[in-house]
Amino acid sequence: MKHAICALVLGVVAAPFGEAADYKLDPAHSAVTFKISHLGLSWTYGRFKDVAGEFSADPADPTKASFRLAIKSESLDTDNVQRDNHLRSPDFLNAKQFPVVSFQSTAVKAIENGYEVTGDFTMHGVIKPITFKLVGGRTAEFPKGVQRTGFSTELAIRRSEYGIERFREAVGDEVYISVSFEGTKK
Repeated sequence: MKHAICALVLGVVAAPFGEAADYKLDPAHSAVTFKISHLGLSWTYGRFKDVAGEFSADPADPTKASFRLAIKSESLDTDNVQRDNHLRSPDFLNAKQFPVVSFQSTAVKAIENGYEVTGDFTMHGVIKPITFKLVGGRTAEFPKGVQRTGFSTELAIRRSEYGIERFREAVGDEVYISVSFEGTKK
């Protein structure tokens, strides 16, 4: 399940690309959201408001594709200030000590309807390899003269595997993550 989160972040379809290209994430059209169980009774939903990154794709050789994502821990938002401050504290993300959650691909291969992406996922100072599927990759020109493409994924990670173990009796261990992003061609 821990590979699920990374999968959300990096969904890609190889077929739509016409040529090798480098893209920068468009923050206005990119999102990382999550949900986690509270007492096994309900879900708490949230998002990260500050997401940046870049990726490259080469349809002639998918193994040359790469993906990088950086999420500012401080940008966590569950629409509850008190809860957000607690989630940013040393009890959970420890945003002051670990200001960025990141992913850097190490291998990419084409699969049906996208890519299988493997890389290093870093959270709370712990780096773990993960593999996930990226879907998407269609291209559009919008506004005129701006080439863009987008991807999405869904995954799950266990927060305890990243050293975030407090309050497991109240807050679930599995975090379900969705990632959707558009990039503009550099």
